[in-house]
Amino acid sequence: MSWFTALRDTAKAGLTVDRSLTNPRRALRGALAAALVVFPTLFLYGPAQATSAAMGAFIAGTATFQRSFRPRASLALVAAAGLGLSTFLGYVAVGIPGAYPVLLALWAFAAGLAWAIGPTAGVVAANTLAVMMVVVQLPVSVPTAIQHGLLCSVGGAVQALVVTLWPIDSWRAQRDALADIYAGLGDYARRLRHDPVAQVDPEPFIVGRQAARLTARQARRRPPELRGLRTIAERIRPALAALADPRVGAAEEGPERDRAREVLAAAAEVLDALARAIRSGDPVRLPRDTPGLALARPGSGSGNGEDLLRGGARRSARRLSGLLGRAADRLDRQDRTTVQARTEPATGLRRPPLVKVVPAALATVGRQLHRHSAIFHHAARMAVVVTAAYLASRLLRIEHGYWAPMTTAMVMRPDFAQTFSRGVARVAGTAAGVLVSTAVVQVFDPGDWVLAVLAVCCMGLAYLTMRTGYAVTTVAISSYVVFLLGLQPGDPVGLAVDRVSMTLLGGFVALAAYALFPTWQTARLPERLAEWLASAGRYAAAVFGAYGDPAGGLAEKEVRPALLDVREARSEMLAALDRAEVEPVRHDEQVLRELTRKQFDKARSAVGMLDRSTVLLEAHLPGEDAPPVPGAAAFGEELRDATALAAAAVLLGQDVDFTALREAHRTWDHQLAGLPRDDRIDVTRAGARLVMQALTELERSVRTRQRAARPEPVPLGA
Repeated sequence: MSWFTALRDTAKAGLTVDRSLTNPRRALRGALAAALVVFPTLFLYGPAQATSAAMGAFIAGTATFQRSFRPRASLALVAAAGLGLSTFLGYVAVGIPGAYPVLLALWAFAAGLAWAIGPTAGVVAANTLAVMMVVVQLPVSVPTAIQHGLLCSVGGAVQALVVTLWPIDSWRAQRDALADIYAGLGDYARRLRHDPVAQVDPEPFIVGRQAARLTARQARRRPPELRGLRTIAERIRPALAALADPRVGAAEEGPERDRAREVLAAAAEVLDALARAIRSGDPVRLPRDTPGLALARPGSGSGNGEDLLRGGARRSARRLSGLLGRAADRLDRQDRTTVQARTEPATGLRRPPLVKVVPAALATVGRQLHRHSAIFHHAARMAVVVTAAYLASRLLRIEHGYWAPMTTAMVMRPDFAQTFSRGVARVAGTAAGVLVSTAVVQVFDPGDWVLAVLAVCCMGLAYLTMRTGYAVTTVAISSYVVFLLGLQPGDPVGLAVDRVSMTLLGGFVALAAYALFPTWQTARLPERLAEWLASAGRYAAAVFGAYGDPAGGLAEKEVRPALLDVREARSEMLAALDRAEVEPVRHDEQVLRELTRKQFDKARSAVGMLDRSTVLLEAHLPGEDAPPVPGAAAFGEELRDATALAAAAVLLGQDVDFTALREAHRTWDHQLAGLPRDDRIDVTRAGARLVMQALTELERSVRTRQRAARPEPVPLGA
């Protein structure tokens, strides 16, 4: 993609306006909390202190709108603590010659590293950096720095208190995440009717697992319908895949395939009904005119479509019928079990308190401190650009030059698409907001209390338009900042000119910095592919191990964690691929190291085939009382080592060689062929053949020309 096309598309994305609005009650709640801080502080202390308190209240309120499954009050408190600290340190450093640029660089670097923890942490950290640059412009002495820092913290604490006292859609994010899983499975079932080897979207499952992690307080208050449904959905996915795939399920053509399509259509209708019930909290209403609907009703003998299904397809249909029936029954019983569920001890995933998360978060950040990390590149770029913009504004003696570094801090993101789209939106939104709000101040000359009211109204508007688009939200944010700073003396017209010009400068500097020092996702695609391959190999090895030792409980100990790892690796690779598609990089050049883009696409398809083959095997895992499959565990270990070596070869640009694994499979398959016929043996042999076909395709896809011998690759993590 050319630079012109990339810039055009990202600019269009940044200026796109979505008509959807945030929940008006949540926006009103955030504005009310800000008002409870701004007006008393203005009355008791004056404009400068009211500005600090308002900044703290707004940013803490913004944190509660971020996509997170933690209690909103906790997010507000964490944001308040960060704002108070940044404000206090900024006030102290600004009075010491040469100290403030150093503090700014260090804080910007830390804010960039915060993206390693997650988008919510990155956004909140960038906001604390922006607030530091705004509030230190107010006249204050060092002894009162503590007061301003505390006021920022108090603003966030009030937000947390209001969120606690006025809960709105407390479980909406969790409901939506779980409903998205079932809706995604419904879409998956429909696609399987026409494409029996379709891939499922892993993102809803990853988000659903994050949503299922609860604090102790959340676990005690969780609605009963959110218990256990995610685990059922995890088991529905392989049952759907095993039913549709002609290699282990229904025949490719004929009456059996027609029956399988009918069952898949019925399953899709039931899954959609389950998704609607979960999202709304209403009782589940299954459609009555769907062919094959008996599929969702346990104990429905011959009406579930099994009369034309045989072998693996029949087993998959039975399993699918039972799982959908369990999910529908669980939702039907929610009203009768509400009181009991709230008194039962909490089970499932536990989310540790924020205090205990700190060591893990610091360890996550520490792993990014190396020159090959994209997060490290972003942090270094942010520190240099923000500090340079600040120093340039000081050297040019522009009175309100801090708008330039503030713009760069709010614009910069770890990837090209977000940085450029937000940059365009930020510049356009800030220019519009500053011009309109400055015109209001200039024409009407409002007093301090009117300015405070206008600032609070703009905060509420910003909360309301969080989902509308960054450009629209930026208009409201810029306006509230202008109204707050309008509490201080100054020339409104001159202020507007300075702010708009500095916003343009800051946006240009941020975009130019990324263009000169980019972090292209395209060049990192082989790394994402290698991680996916290694995790897919571990997943397949765990499944074969479960066949080799059914009584060992490996399905929960190893298969489940391996499945989560491979799902996350695939999701990260798909996300990187989406970001790479909009980058101004020619994908046919050697930006993929030793792989061409054509080779990469073929290798990605082969790894997807390996992943899917393992899912089909998992759909038929034997029970704990089943006899073991001889040699399955040993073959799984061989597979784990071979895929780890192959992943390292992909990273190094070397040829992938599965000769040794192929020999091991041939020997093992010959051993199984000599055993008496058994469903477990047949499924294992068929699954192993599918796995080897996928690895053979991978071997062919990354084969390169003859080149000088290189050292043998080593496994990942060795």
